[in-house]
Amino acid sequence: MPKIERLYLDFDSFFASAEQHFNAELRGRPLGVVPLDSPHSSCIAVSREAKARGVKTGASIQAARRILPDMIFVIARHDAYVRLHKRILDVVGSILPVANVRSIDEVACHLSPSEAREGKALSDRIKAALAQAFSPALTCSIGMAPTELLAKVGAEMNKPDGFALIAAQDLPAALSKLELRDLPGISKGIGARLAAAGVHDIEGLWRLAPKQARRIWGNVEGERFWSEFHGVHAERPDTKKSMYGHGRVLPRDGRAPQQVEACARQLLLSAARRLRRDGLRATELSLGFRSGRGSDEAQWTWRESFAAARDDRTFTRALSKALAEARRGLKFSPHAVSVTLQGLASDSELTGDLFAGSLDDGADEATRKTWEKVSDVMDSLRRLHGAKALSLGVQDEIPGGYVGAKIAFGRIPDEADFSEAPTRDEDTRFLSGQPPGAL
Repeated sequence: MPKIERLYLDFDSFFASAEQHFNAELRGRPLGVVPLDSPHSSCIAVSREAKARGVKTGASIQAARRILPDMIFVIARHDAYVRLHKRILDVVGSILPVANVRSIDEVACHLSPSEAREGKALSDRIKAALAQAFSPALTCSIGMAPTELLAKVGAEMNKPDGFALIAAQDLPAALSKLELRDLPGISKGIGARLAAAGVHDIEGLWRLAPKQARRIWGNVEGERFWSEFHGVHAERPDTKKSMYGHGRVLPRDGRAPQQVEACARQLLLSAARRLRRDGLRATELSLGFRSGRGSDEAQWTWRESFAAARDDRTFTRALSKALAEARRGLKFSPHAVSVTLQGLASDSELTGDLFAGSLDDGADEATRKTWEKVSDVMDSLRRLHGAKALSLGVQDEIPGGYVGAKIAFGRIPDEADFSEAPTRDEDTRFLSGQPPGAL
């Protein structure tokens, strides 16, 4: 019988709880965290108080205010959340080693037999240490189970500030009240495939054979899911980074052609700095625009290739070509823009003849090295003196404010990723027209 070997910790409404932790006046209040300083923005997180009164993550500011006229909105501060995340890891690690950081607000721990026997007492110790180090606003939910997947399900079962222990002998009954979509790994597409195979509930999923799961998923991930779901660990190979990119939904007052191009340029330069810090080069740039949603969505993508490079000059020239194509071929007004550097390789993976004499316009090895040095010096000065210390070309002001690194699921930016000067954690940034005194 599989034993309890994993603990999963998932913070409750993390961005919103973080803001309430930083600013005591926000505690107990319905709060939304938005990405842009724009009245047309949508919430990337809402506090438990807002959720309890019917506002969901993803709601627009206008929709949220129709439900809660007194709701407060603050602008996301990803740099502050990353600093808080690192402090949280130190506190959790003082009680239990952190095996895997799954996202900014989720960590997995491996349990020894003695730790597993503590059960809820171990969960309570972690929560007490967090409360002592931070504030009552910053809570988490914890699950314990034989596998990480089941422990994650347990952490999500009794939010907020909950705990669940899922033992192998209690399966699948312990999960019987859940919908299939409540399980990590059951996307909308996989749910449709399961339904087509006659699987509509937890009991039906439990009865699947491993090979059936593989056929439904269409790959080995189905068997891995089956194993974790049945309490057996499934090993996954390490993934290799394949791209560096940034995207942004454009505020309504930032969709003029010149503003869109300026935003694309800032997104590119941010991605390029990350690429250089990791010691890699790129051979392809992709520029994407999007407008609308669902059946009304329109997309446009352009890819530009070049010899393996790591300098801003090569990348901005490639972006200029892509933007020129967009001016000629784009048939809609974009609401979102993304820029990605792809085709990654390290110097050790490239041979010398790929560098010499192969860059655009006949640029030689000396020119390439010169522009790489320029980019490195600019990176160093920006780290020392802030994002606005200098730029390659005109430094444009972008409507909506911050366009630097953002936290995505599965990727936590390094502090060096942030293009703006660091802010103090207590300096909550309210939406324009809603100053702190208006609380």
